[in-house]
Amino acid sequence: MTQSQGRTSSGRAPAGTKSGRPALITGGAGFIGTNLAERLLGAGEPVVILDNLSRKGAEQNLKYLCAAYGSLVHVDVADVRNRYGVAKAVSRCDRVYHFAAQVAVTTSLSDPMSDFEMNLEGTVNLLEAIRQQASPPPLLFASTNRVYGDLGDVELTVLENRYVPRDPDLRAYGIGEGQGLDFRSPHGCSKGAADQYVLDYARMYGLRNVVLRMSCVYGRRQWGTEDQGWVAHFAQQMLRGGGLNVYGDGKQVRDLLYIDDLVDAMLLAMEHIDALAGRAFNVGGGPDHAVNLLDVIEYLSQLCGAQPQIRYGPRRRGDQPYYVSDIRRFSEATGWTPQTPVEQGISQLYQWIVENAHPGVGVLQSEG
Repeated sequence: MTQSQGRTSSGRAPAGTKSGRPALITGGAGFIGTNLAERLLGAGEPVVILDNLSRKGAEQNLKYLCAAYGSLVHVDVADVRNRYGVAKAVSRCDRVYHFAAQVAVTTSLSDPMSDFEMNLEGTVNLLEAIRQQASPPPLLFASTNRVYGDLGDVELTVLENRYVPRDPDLRAYGIGEGQGLDFRSPHGCSKGAADQYVLDYARMYGLRNVVLRMSCVYGRRQWGTEDQGWVAHFAQQMLRGGGLNVYGDGKQVRDLLYIDDLVDAMLLAMEHIDALAGRAFNVGGGPDHAVNLLDVIEYLSQLCGAQPQIRYGPRRRGDQPYYVSDIRRFSEATGWTPQTPVEQGISQLYQWIVENAHPGVGVLQSEG
């Protein structure tokens, strides 16, 4: 049994569904989708994975799941922009986890139309398919902290080589759901609009939908790139002796959330769906798991035994100098709290990359 199988925040395996029907995971061959699928499959629950396999590492992830869990895995190689394919998949399932998306701000800037079609049109296709069912299944939607824009209205100061809010409450607890929405970049607009559609379908049509606005998630099976999955990308680059591009001064702060803790949160959200429906929650590592970019580079340097060359460039448009999730609302509703310390999580990710010769790493150097 792998570390993720059978684990929840309460230490017990997720209960099987009464219907015996599978869960649908859109984008199920991606980083988050694969980890969630592994947890459900490890508990003996069937899963339908709908994925167009366009993302780096998706085919490898899918081959792993099929080899490990056999007939419990049902695969639909399809795109959420295909209404028929989406409707067919939804009709087979009793829960829906929606992760399929275009995930990079940089890609959205170069191709905003595809970003719109994947993130917003695809989400509305899914909502309509759910609405048309005689017994609409509950939906968990993976949103993003980028719905809050660049947080330009949050006054910051520099403390111990990192940005922190001047406001003591924000410094203690992070950014809450009361922060005003402020979509920046085509990606922010498409994900933000999808976020609002999911909530509105709950209000207008009575669907049992919940939105999780996620911060920086990291862990095994993350096929990191410079544009998405930056912790894994840093680890890959350092393992092959490459330099790192840092956009800004490296003092930017993020709260890191290890993948096992996110899967715990998602299972609990679905377990409490009747109470949570129609609400959005910020889900991240929170203040206890907040680090700056230079902290992460230092942790990885200790694991690699070498310091990378850092190339600094201008801060990217729409980037948040500071984002830490205020997770109190979700914690109070479900009892969830992150369990994996940052150093432990980064070490586990690093070891997974070493053991699996992560694509793009090349010839891995030995540790130490």
